Amino acid sequence: MMKYDSYKDSGIDWLSNVPSHWNTYRLDWTGFLIRGNTGFKKDELQDKGEYIALQYGKTYQVDEINDAFQFFVNGKFFKKDQIVNQGDVIFISTSETIEDLGHSCFYNRNDLGLIGGEQILFKPNRKLVCGKFLYYYSKNFSAELRKYATGLKVYRFSIDDLKQIFIAIPSLDEQTAIAEYLDTKTQAIDQRVSLLEKKIGYYQELRKSLINETVTKGLDKNVKLKDSGIDWIGQIPEHWEVKRIKDIFSTLAGGTPSTQNQEYWIGNIPWIPSGKVQNNDVLIESVEEYISDLALRESSTKIAKKNSVLIALTGATCSNIGYLTFDTTINQSIVALYPQKRNQTLSRFYFYFLMSAKEKIRTYMTGGAQGGINQEDVRFLDIVYPSKEEQEEIVKFLDAKLDTIAKIITNIQTQITTLKELRKTLINDVVTGKIKVSHE
Repeated sequence: MMKYDSYKDSGIDWLSNVPSHWNTYRLDWTGFLIRGNTGFKKDELQDKGEYIALQYGKTYQVDEINDAFQFFVNGKFFKKDQIVNQGDVIFISTSETIEDLGHSCFYNRNDLGLIGGEQILFKPNRKLVCGKFLYYYSKNFSAELRKYATGLKVYRFSIDDLKQIFIAIPSLDEQTAIAEYLDTKTQAIDQRVSLLEKKIGYYQELRKSLINETVTKGLDKNVKLKDSGIDWIGQIPEHWEVKRIKDIFSTLAGGTPSTQNQEYWIGNIPWIPSGKVQNNDVLIESVEEYISDLALRESSTKIAKKNSVLIALTGATCSNIGYLTFDTTINQSIVALYPQKRNQTLSRFYFYFLMSAKEKIRTYMTGGAQGGINQEDVRFLDIVYPSKEEQEEIVKFLDAKLDTIAKIITNIQTQITTLKELRKTLINDVVTGKIKVSHE
């Protein structure tokens, strides 16, 4: 990578040295900063209208505003200076995490947009600043913005905070060359990331289909089949039985000790909410909260034993399945299943089986997206019942196959993380002049 011929002290704490011919400006000297007025209401969104509606929830998730934004609003209730043109940059001024504060996105459409609440619009002085260059540059000073953050659960910064940001920039021609160079390089990286993410999707589907096929048909491809009478399964091996969960499992629901009593939350007994049930093994490392013996005695929470199967009952995680690898207390949004002693039942087999039954379990949900299912629905769910020996063979097979798939996915995720770090470092080094981009 080429370096510039000479460097100087930028005078900017977070930036250090920059190429000698670059000039220092305060951000608002290079353009106009405009705060969004208010968020868009659902009844204001239309399929056609004057302006593209730049909803906070969507701009927060993207780096570029393109044709994926399809809702429009009319501008009669908004200030005209909130209109967004191609080449403008939008800062998201609030975040639920300090790490995400300062996210920015580039407006890359020919038609006009309109910002809503929790956004700050930067309209560059096009004689001084290339909007795309500034967008890339903003990725570098987002960490600086966090110094001005206010709030506890929701973090935010203001226009006045943005005015405290100083930048060092080259000529407009050099900015344009840098932006074009980064477009090419980042697009190549993004394409590689996208391909790797598709590979992860393929292996996740392979994992799902492998579980579904094995727990409903067994390992013997030549076995005679019969109708199971279970609508979502169809045929099963002829010698398998059909039972209900209540026939072979006991069930246990949990609870949450009062958060008003601090003595309940000072102890060494693990306690987990339903968010820890994520269609995988539930490990001790995932525990974030512990309760006392007093809390266990005086509240409705109970101990779920190691090797229990967990089902999340409510909210976003409803129907998620977990396999418990340690003793823990659970909250009221989890039901734990543990085998009745008289039955020859392997919990791990039913962990896999219930993973395949997720969509069926979700049909019992009531109350919409934040609703849930109740313990009785779970108890009466139809399940297959192979011999314990066959359950053990299936578990051994799936454990081995899924471990291999998990290692492949982890390897791919590591590659994605490396590429994203490379992208971040490349942007940082180029927009701050550590790497020279030829503009001749």
